[in-house]
Amino acid sequence: MPSQTEIFVKAISRLLGWIYTFCWSASFYPQPIHNYQRRSTAGLAIDFPTINVLGFVCYTIYTTGFLYSPLILKQYAARHPVSEMPSVRFNDFAFALHAVILSSIVYSQFWPRIWGFRVSRFQTVSRPILGLFWGSLAAVAVVVGIVLVKSPDGGYDPSTWAWIDVLYALSYVKVIITVVKYVPQAWVNYKRKSTVGWSITQILLDLAGGALSLIQLVIDSSYENDWSGITGNPVKFLLGNVTIFFDLIFVVQHYILYWHPMESQAKPLSQEPDLVTPLLSEPDDLLRATIV
Repeated sequence: MPSQTEIFVKAISRLLGWIYTFCWSASFYPQPIHNYQRRSTAGLAIDFPTINVLGFVCYTIYTTGFLYSPLILKQYAARHPVSEMPSVRFNDFAFALHAVILSSIVYSQFWPRIWGFRVSRFQTVSRPILGLFWGSLAAVAVVVGIVLVKSPDGGYDPSTWAWIDVLYALSYVKVIITVVKYVPQAWVNYKRKSTVGWSITQILLDLAGGALSLIQLVIDSSYENDWSGITGNPVKFLLGNVTIFFDLIFVVQHYILYWHPMESQAKPLSQEPDLVTPLLSEPDDLLRATIV
């Protein structure tokens, strides 16, 4: 029978999990609402929602495997005999799936035929982000191929290349995407000398979620006296740190470098040839500009 301390610690962990899930999930709403109110995506880098969709699809598959796949759980227990169970929670899965949906909505707002928003010809996915997108898919495919070729039993033996390694590959893709996806937006803010068009509310919620995620992970690992809860779930640990780092950059940009600029005070869009040009009328134009 679990002790009172164990019950209390687990209750705190679950509470933190749901709170940071709420913060992170809520952080996806301010930007599409902001775009809708302005009827424009000006000020938002399309790289961000584009790569976000891929990242959270990977994270959804990752959390699904660690929650519901008996094979993955068995392989994890074999590699981490002390903890036996991964520190992935249902709220991680719920958050990831929700993020896929909301990120897809934000990306769709760059298609004028769907929303009718103002979209710039230069609001296209950059070549580095396109390279990261297709490179990530290729890397995961390579890991799948290695598992099928190198594993003597088709990926079931955890002592060699196994299907759990495919999930780890997906998790690393998510980490890399999280590191990279903020850079284009930070550069757009710097170039415009303004955060107009980029919702600071989403950043504050994101920052709170990242901090609480780390606290939950530390509580879980320290109570079990097994820090493989971190090493066995590197995506959650790294995501929390990376999220906090970039969120602080945006906080500095918004509240210090470009303190509450009114939209009328921002650099006129017509004077930003590198960022905004005549609007697209068809999604096909956006697609062609993206792949050129």
